[in-house]
Amino acid sequence: MPEKTRHPKNWKPSTLGIHGQDRVAHAHFAVSTPIVQTSNYYFENTTEVYEFMKAKKEGRTIREHEYGRYGNPTQQECERKLAAIEGAERALLFSTGMSAVILTLMTYMRPDGHIIFTSDCYRQTRDFATNTLSRFGIEVSMVDPTAEAIEKAIRPNTHIIFTESPTNPYLRVLDLPAIVTVARRHKAMTIIDATLATPYNVKPLEAGIDIVIHSATKYFGGHNDLLAGVTLGRRDLLDDLYRMQRMIGAMPGPFTCFLLERGLKTFGLRMEQHNRAGMAVARMLESHPKVEKVWYPGLASHPDHAIARKQMKGFGSLISFLIRGGDAETRRFIDSLELFLITPSLGGSESLVTQMSMMSFFDYPEEYRLNIGIVDNLVRVALGLEDVEDLLSALEQALGRI
Repeated sequence: MPEKTRHPKNWKPSTLGIHGQDRVAHAHFAVSTPIVQTSNYYFENTTEVYEFMKAKKEGRTIREHEYGRYGNPTQQECERKLAAIEGAERALLFSTGMSAVILTLMTYMRPDGHIIFTSDCYRQTRDFATNTLSRFGIEVSMVDPTAEAIEKAIRPNTHIIFTESPTNPYLRVLDLPAIVTVARRHKAMTIIDATLATPYNVKPLEAGIDIVIHSATKYFGGHNDLLAGVTLGRRDLLDDLYRMQRMIGAMPGPFTCFLLERGLKTFGLRMEQHNRAGMAVARMLESHPKVEKVWYPGLASHPDHAIARKQMKGFGSLISFLIRGGDAETRRFIDSLELFLITPSLGGSESLVTQMSMMSFFDYPEEYRLNIGIVDNLVRVALGLEDVEDLLSALEQALGRI
């Protein structure tokens, strides 16, 4: 185990992204975390194997690594920093955000149980909830993203409440302490996908949420060049999930972990820019005559603005809005946009734009799409790290082409 020096200071996210809570001595005195590119780890002799296996059976640790599916030193360093940023005791990295979501749910769900999901959630999470969980004998309720709606949906067999905050794409913000109160009253576990908020803007664990999940592909990685997910929480609570992870092996490789850990070093700086750009662009869009409506938690017009102001430090760089017109006007706006790339995802250096009905929900029946609020003129922009003035100019000129 590398030597560690404890730093009791109450460090901020930018510092934690660089150092974590502990400074670890790397091999060869390297400043950056080395990429340990190996699939397995050898033993010197059979005595060492015996002592290792005996210690493991007794719940002791005498060496960290045995086989690549069970973990990697580069991965471990990245998990250490992610846990520090979130304020969690433990972080477990997965190969994607959805593998983190699905394996976390599969670990803690119970036969004949009932799981509550809040609506306006990520499309793949919705699909897993509505189309897959029933095959495991799990009942699912999809409810409005409020504590009141969640409590009304509680049943005697409800054991998990799964939500997002902000949601996707309408950026609804949930009152986390209120949800925790409901969950504890009914003895249900709370799990939140906080990808869009990041721990820079909100700390769900401090509000009493049991488990936090992030798509690390987004703001943590920050450069649109990796896929990863992370689940965070109490050390003992994640023991079962760690056993599931070791069995299935849905974890990122060492080079992905190296890129992710490098992204964490600029996480705080990037979030400051994302928050600043999001607020400026949302205000501009709301005042533009070619825009019908804007959803951004930092705006007073957002239905959850009061909650967002109370529990969020900033509001991120994802903005959803309606173009005044229909499909033709919306497509003309998107095709006229400079700087913005037409693709899903968010949280990276490059600004991205999506017409939700075409890209994320194209294979859904129109009636179903409209029922969940996915209309043809709904646009989602994920602002990158370009200069704010350039982003405003690009949006202005594209709106002028409608």
